[in-house]
Amino acid sequence: MRLLPLWLMAILIVSGSGCTSWRGTVAERLPAYGHRNWICIVDSAYPAQTSAGVETIITGADQLTVVREILASVRKAPHVKPVAVIDAELPAVAEADAPGINAYRTELDRVLTGTVVERTPHEAIIRDLDRAGSLVHVLILKTNLTLPYTSVFLRLECGYWTPEAETRLRAALATKSAR
Repeated sequence: MRLLPLWLMAILIVSGSGCTSWRGTVAERLPAYGHRNWICIVDSAYPAQTSAGVETIITGADQLTVVREILASVRKAPHVKPVAVIDAELPAVAEADAPGINAYRTELDRVLTGTVVERTPHEAIIRDLDRAGSLVHVLILKTNLTLPYTSVFLRLECGYWTPEAETRLRAALATKSAR
């Protein structure tokens, strides 16, 4: 019997084909994640980022399936809520250039119903993740999707504290320090 080289065994483990699955990784990490962490479900051409806090797992799975499962997990977690950041380029991708993109957009809209969605240029998202990876953990789940500008970036926010409450708190602190 021939043994696999160590580098191939490492790839199989990281890709979810070995001992570690993307589902298991998310289940393990989600309780530790909080506001400012990211879970990204990306297409197959998304680049491997090099910031220390950015981890990429190759899922080998359908992208919309992964988005559904991750959203369901995050929505069940009381300590965080998702904000979906979508490529601003996605609405402009033509069906003639990317067959299947219209059906994908329709289904993605359905999957994201009830989730706050922000549209940001792709390059800006990559820069944001690079910066975030120097401070907090960013988990990238790479799927088998081969349509451009289809990655779904979930920025985690606090599940029990609103931006409005934070604004009121900051205003109260500013008022106290001005006295």
